[in-house]
Amino acid sequence: MVDTRVEGGGGGDVGDGGIRTFPFPVELSVGGVGMQLGPMGGGDHTWHADEAPLERVHRIDFHVVMLFSQGPVRHMIDFTEYEAGPGDLLWIRPGQVHRFSRASEYRGIVLAMQPGFLPRATVEATGLYRYDLPPLLHPDEARLTALRSSLAQLQREYEDTTTLPLSLHTAVLRHSLTAFLLRLAHLAASSAEAERRQADTTFTLFRDAVEQGFATNHSVSAYADQLGYSRRTLVRAVRAATGQTPKGFIDRRVILEAKRLLAHTDMPIGRVGAAIGFPDAANFSKFFHQHTEVTPAAFRSDLR
Repeated sequence: MVDTRVEGGGGGDVGDGGIRTFPFPVELSVGGVGMQLGPMGGGDHTWHADEAPLERVHRIDFHVVMLFSQGPVRHMIDFTEYEAGPGDLLWIRPGQVHRFSRASEYRGIVLAMQPGFLPRATVEATGLYRYDLPPLLHPDEARLTALRSSLAQLQREYEDTTTLPLSLHTAVLRHSLTAFLLRLAHLAASSAEAERRQADTTFTLFRDAVEQGFATNHSVSAYADQLGYSRRTLVRAVRAATGQTPKGFIDRRVILEAKRLLAHTDMPIGRVGAAIGFPDAANFSKFFHQHTEVTPAAFRSDLR
């Protein structure tokens, strides 16, 4: 996953920062029900109104789940760019900002759901508005097979508009959709837990590496290379565990050691700086002042 800030946006709704919000296009649904299901491909994004700026930043007020058969596909959701491959799913929730990629070819199947189509109990059970869950999902083979089977059953029911009256057709659709969403929600929750465990492991390794190397190594990139992680992975893990950036975490550890040496030893200030990776005393004093708003000499003096 690559974090990418997006400049500007599409549309021009008043009070919405220039990012337009598009409603669920009921007129494009089979039978006018509150969901759509069909193939992606050939630029035929039928779950959008014609004026929706697919390749510009915009918002939707409905759910979209894309199951990809080809990849990679890069898709921006809430200003983070995700890369999906075959067998991956992207779940975009109402109100989230997103943008299609000009360079990606979208192939697979897409499900769109109108808010209110499912009863409240189902909404709560399936976590439809769990914005804390990851949008990009990577099911294993068994879960992918089950999701595809459930989606295929839902598609058969969606396209069969002749064997049942509309009211029963809609009821069957709701049940079939619920079955699919329960599987999808379980996958999303499991993925979030796996990401949390991985983040915990990543942070623990980073913390131990900083403890061993802070006196000579103040570089986030160097720690990432040492541990075999990308810089972005390290940033996410440290922020999740501490609320800080990796650089902030390193700096706090360096400052703590400087305070200890200033308080409990008679080492000259220049030697204190050298002991924590600042061979130039002026650079150490500047760094210390930036983080404590006092000079090393003043800090030592206040304690004695």
